[in-house]
Amino acid sequence: MPYNSFENYPMSWKPNREKLTYPFYASLAANLESDIVHGILRENTMLPPQRELADFLDISLSTVTKAYKLCEEKGLLYGKIGRGTFVANGLINKTVIPKDSDEMIEMGQALPFYEHNVRVSEVAFEILKAPSSHTLFEYSYPLGTPRQQEAARRWISNFGMDVPRENIYLASGAQNALALVLTSLFNSGDKIATDSFTYPNFIGLANMLNIQLVGLKGDENGMLPCALEQACKNSKLSGIYLMPSCANPTNIVIGSKRRTEIAEIIKKYGLILIEDDPYAFLSDSTQQPISEKIPEQSVYINSLSKSLSAGLRVAYMSFPDRMRKQMESAVYNVNMKTPSLNVEIATEMIFSGSCQEIAYSKKEAGLKRNEIFSHYFPEVHSGDIKSTFFKWLYLPKGCTGRTFELMCREKGVNVYGSERFCVSESFDVNAVRLSISSPPGIDVLNKGLEIVREVYDNMSKPEESSYIF
Repeated sequence: MPYNSFENYPMSWKPNREKLTYPFYASLAANLESDIVHGILRENTMLPPQRELADFLDISLSTVTKAYKLCEEKGLLYGKIGRGTFVANGLINKTVIPKDSDEMIEMGQALPFYEHNVRVSEVAFEILKAPSSHTLFEYSYPLGTPRQQEAARRWISNFGMDVPRENIYLASGAQNALALVLTSLFNSGDKIATDSFTYPNFIGLANMLNIQLVGLKGDENGMLPCALEQACKNSKLSGIYLMPSCANPTNIVIGSKRRTEIAEIIKKYGLILIEDDPYAFLSDSTQQPISEKIPEQSVYINSLSKSLSAGLRVAYMSFPDRMRKQMESAVYNVNMKTPSLNVEIATEMIFSGSCQEIAYSKKEAGLKRNEIFSHYFPEVHSGDIKSTFFKWLYLPKGCTGRTFELMCREKGVNVYGSERFCVSESFDVNAVRLSISSPPGIDVLNKGLEIVREVYDNMSKPEESSYIF
């Protein structure tokens, strides 16, 4: 029965047949997931019977059955015997995290080489042996002690930031730092410019605070200055969020000339720059942060989650004097207190040089994994950072990120499609981010990349990339 005969037929879900791509079951499952997490399909909505949906779309029953099963395995759906299939609870506007599985190779989440946590635990043990260690569990110094602030100053100076230690506060990781900045320096309804594809947790945080993100086009050198200037004129921007040293997820590094051009526009229109710099330690040549060019309009954030240890949840924020009152208020009202033990561990490891040694070791490990990736995908440009923790892979024509994600997951590899990072759906780029730092060991990495390559080769040839996002 042709699907257009259902034009006036009441159904709880009518996916667009024209948007389905091969393989249809994966594409249908990807569309179903998207409509669920974006709230188009509400919690506990009863989906059309599988045979009815198959008739509507003019596809086989087995295709619909397989699509429903994929979504059920991800926790998106649940069935009631004799009643039908329903949308699960608690999924609207949330990124669905695949169920844990010992057999699933993780290449979606960017895990930063956990084997170095042994050294972190050894330092923690020595700190706790000190007679005064009990004071680390008191509520004290929310802004950090002078020694802790000095360690932070020394650390970020490695990446070209030269600020007084009094202008650095502590946060419980980069996500907490971003929350402090947004709640203290921006208001509901403000607009912030970002790259067209950016850090998904920042997208989620902005949505929670009713801050509108304006995704702007870029090229292989980062955000286009002309796009930023036009947005400043048309959209009344309040700020801009950038990861200049290694953008997540695209790996783009903004060059010196482009940084200067962007800084001039930020200064001209009075924007607040949020410069997120967790991957600066991977760069072979340290470039001056944009924040150094416009210090009175910038907040610079550097987290130790990737360079030292994700579990410590320690990040540093530097800011100008004019923002001190708002930032301090946010620390006391939102952050309250970054655990002193965690901060003291980071402080000790910075002063001893252990933090720098671990960061260098991770950089070397990343370099080796990038070489392995190039063996499987020699056609992918290596980029400016040769030791990056993740790769941005453009997909064959007609294959969406959601579809490719589901195809890989079905074969035992978890990857993240470009839709997870997209600020606006108007950017017509199909890609996936592959976190090559996450598999526990080279053998697992090889196995994961072999599967991803197999899925990739089963698709048609990729489109020519113009480096415009």
